[in-house]
Amino acid sequence: MTLKKHQNPKGGLNAAGRKHFKRTEGANLKAPVKKGKNPRRVSFAARFAGMKGPMKDDKGRPTRKALALKAWGFGSVAAASSFARNNKKT
Repeated sequence: MTLKKHQNPKGGLNAAGRKHFKRTEGANLKAPVKKGKNPRRVSFAARFAGMKGPMKDDKGRPTRKALALKAWGFGSVAAASSFARNNKKT
């Protein structure tokens, strides 16, 4: 479970969150790549394209899923899916 202080309000983890997971779990997390054909961005798009769940909560606010997609430069699951399909290596 990610604490609120480790979450970026615009989606994903903030620098403190990435540092926390490096210290506690040894994870080497990096900030989102917002544009281009970076392999990390393609991988993110492929993972999130298959992720279930709503883009908005009961009150009409964007979910963490929607915020993460936006942080990586995608407006929707369909956009992430299309990007992954067009840029993944076979």
